[in-house]
Amino acid sequence: MNYKLFGKTGLRVSELCLGTMTFGTEWGWGADKETSEKVFDCFANEGGNFIDTANRYTEGSSEKFVGEFIHSDRDHFVVATKYSLLDRKNDLNFVGNHRKNMIRSVEQSLKRLNVECIDILYLHAWDFTTPIEEVLRGMNDLVSTGKIMYAAISDTPAWVVSQANTIADLRGWTRFNGLQVEHSLIQRTVERDLLPMAHSFDIAITAWAPLAGGALTGKYLLKKEDATRLKETSERLNARNQLIVAEVIKIAEEINASAAQVALRWMMQKPQVIIPVVGATKLTQIQDSIGATKMQLSAEHVARLNEISKFELGFPHDFLQQQGVKDILFGGEEHKLSNHRL
Repeated sequence: MNYKLFGKTGLRVSELCLGTMTFGTEWGWGADKETSEKVFDCFANEGGNFIDTANRYTEGSSEKFVGEFIHSDRDHFVVATKYSLLDRKNDLNFVGNHRKNMIRSVEQSLKRLNVECIDILYLHAWDFTTPIEEVLRGMNDLVSTGKIMYAAISDTPAWVVSQANTIADLRGWTRFNGLQVEHSLIQRTVERDLLPMAHSFDIAITAWAPLAGGALTGKYLLKKEDATRLKETSERLNARNQLIVAEVIKIAEEINASAAQVALRWMMQKPQVIIPVVGATKLTQIQDSIGATKMQLSAEHVARLNEISKFELGFPHDFLQQQGVKDILFGGEEHKLSNHRL
């Protein structure tokens, strides 16, 4: 695999990230320990060094498995875990973004992973109650004490992340160098604000559900008459998304690749660096995903995928792109301005 810099750092991570929410069977699905190790070994043997887990995944089994699998060569791997989601029901201090839960959760993750330091710690999801300064000071202290190396954030509005990094940069605190969001050909709305914000702040993007829960592999593709009835029951399988999946499959057939490889490669070839988080419950699934690192899509194929999956940017983005608005902003001389950002 090739490697990317993790945001505004010198940390090198592989162009695919191994998602390990599937490691463990406590949630009634997923892979047992033996299968999980085979998936991990396949990823590592192909050059993958970036591993994603969380305190909540499979009731802690995911972190335990990852800790065992990396133990023989711990410093080779970049391990990212998360805090915020509950470790105990009906207890508000065992959940959330606040400092008490952050420190408690990190200490427990260190034990499950059996490591002295977590490479990347994500805030898992914004709770809208904890002051951002409290989160930043907590992250900064964890870095200062050697419990974590880098801070990152997931599933949070762009305005919160931009506010946080502005404060961190001004005060010399640890900033968020990674942002994890849902992104795929089916879910592109993060391109409105989150991705441009991350680009502006030089934040690394990792994308969860890059195959939309398997929808983009084509395994759920339905007949046209059935697809029209899906909108109320599944946003990932509605009629619009069925058309996207059909185009992915068509391109896959044209270039002798799998649908999953086409969907992943579309993301990997975007102008902004995005690292897909790929999971697997079977060895063949991770082998298929890794195949995306060994292929290229043509400009025509990328354009077709962009067109079939296009969406409305919404206000103010669509408004600001209107020619009439540009004319009154630039006095009709926009074409004479070089290096502008429109």
